[in-house]
Amino acid sequence: YWNAASFPNPSSYLHFSTFQGETSADISFYFKTLIPRGVFLENLGNTDFIKLELKSATEVSFSFDVGNGPVEIVVRSPSPLNDDQWHRVTAERNVKQASLQVDRLPQQIRKAPTEGHTRLELYSQLFVGGAGGQQGFLGCIRSLRMNGVTLDLEERAKVTSGFKSGCSGHCTSYGTNCENGGKCIEKYHGYSCDCSNTAYDGTFCNKDVGAFFEEGMWLRYNFQAPAVSSKDSGGRAENSLDQQHSGPDLAQEQIHFSFSTTRAPCILLYVSSLTTDFLAVLVKPTGNLQIRYNLGGTREPYNIDVDHRNMANGQPHSVNITRQEKTIILKLDHYPSVTYHLPSSSDTLFNSPKSLFLGKVIETGKIDQEIHKYNTPGFTGCLSRVQFNNIAPLKAALRQTNTSAQVHIQGELVESNCGASPLTLSPMSSATDPWHLDHLDSASADFPYNPGQGQAIRNGVNRNSAIIGGVIAVVIFTILCTLVFLIRYMFRHKGTYHTNEAKGAESAESADAAIMNNDPNFTETIDESKKEWLI
Repeated sequence: YWNAASFPNPSSYLHFSTFQGETSADISFYFKTLIPRGVFLENLGNTDFIKLELKSATEVSFSFDVGNGPVEIVVRSPSPLNDDQWHRVTAERNVKQASLQVDRLPQQIRKAPTEGHTRLELYSQLFVGGAGGQQGFLGCIRSLRMNGVTLDLEERAKVTSGFKSGCSGHCTSYGTNCENGGKCIEKYHGYSCDCSNTAYDGTFCNKDVGAFFEEGMWLRYNFQAPAVSSKDSGGRAENSLDQQHSGPDLAQEQIHFSFSTTRAPCILLYVSSLTTDFLAVLVKPTGNLQIRYNLGGTREPYNIDVDHRNMANGQPHSVNITRQEKTIILKLDHYPSVTYHLPSSSDTLFNSPKSLFLGKVIETGKIDQEIHKYNTPGFTGCLSRVQFNNIAPLKAALRQTNTSAQVHIQGELVESNCGASPLTLSPMSSATDPWHLDHLDSASADFPYNPGQGQAIRNGVNRNSAIIGGVIAVVIFTILCTLVFLIRYMFRHKGTYHTNEAKGAESAESADAAIMNNDPNFTETIDESKKEWLI
């Protein structure tokens, strides 16, 4: 797929053995360039030929001659093709027709004449690039396949003077595939995504790294000793956070994570300092989320209470906090972002950060009394993709990174995606699940880890649907049983007809005679009826 060669100047070309495509030709490749024209490839015969070229910035041409005269098919693009982006060309020819397609543009087809020559007879070498004084191609070609065979452009480029095997600039075309802050790294045969400064893992930095916390368990990430600068009058020291992480500005923080729990109160995240500064994200006894900031300058910490919903409902919740000096932006789940402002007397610098805690705070020195109340019994549940600026403490604990030595764990940390957002297995119906969004059904990717949007409940079981399906199954089974019983009853009595016709009726002169012959009591009844009684 990445077998490629760079064409350094318009007169350069690579040569291969003659293309064997007498009755059929199937050619495909990718190209990118900044010039408006150039020959991609060409193979000649006595009079026959086959040729693919970029005729202008918006036109690709496929031309050939099998002895009936030159034929040309052109695809015109509404946007320039010399934009240094990858474009795919597919050309086909057989005895019935020829076609050309560029990217996803409509395919152009030309029918072959009903009479005439059909065989393409070629004798020269196959030239990739411009040969014979033609305007050659300047740029990069990769994945060149002819009749199912991939031509080894890289190997031929290595033995050809002035050529360079492989292509550069992959990140220009595919760098957006690296998600969640992943960095695109240019490679010889393609590119890769560097996820080291993210809380994610995977090829494209889109796999959540999370863990399950049992009761009483906690994780501590130790920041390196800060470099303290002298204070201005009325000001505070501005320190670097972590020398290995390029010293983020302490006038701002970015905190991202997701969690799920059914226990309240608890501490989700806490950042301590060598001073009295701290930052805490808590779940209150009511199940509501609270963010506490203490940057100095105020008598009491500044609290942000999110009271519009219960966060301790076992569902995953996404929390994104961004602070820029005194402005705090909070985005919770799929709700719109809300902006808060620190009091005017509050300082703007988070001074001398010391440690970051997850699940519980085990810190020496003076700690806010409210934090102590939330420390017992501790957090029980799941945390995922935890990130403080460009530090990912949970990932450092579960993966071997250059900051893993700064992590201390109390208890057994079990990797799990149970806190991943969105939820992968839903214990709730779609009507009550806050992550169920109808428009996600038609999305093209997994939120938050696929390009585009994704579906909120994937491969989950809808409980309401299961109940309705069960009721329908019972009703259908009852109807079937009733039908079987009626059919059996009807067939059992079919053809049975009972009469009280006396025996011997067939040989008797009449029905009355048959009755008299068959019933001896009948004669006595007649005799008794003829008797007369005198009173």
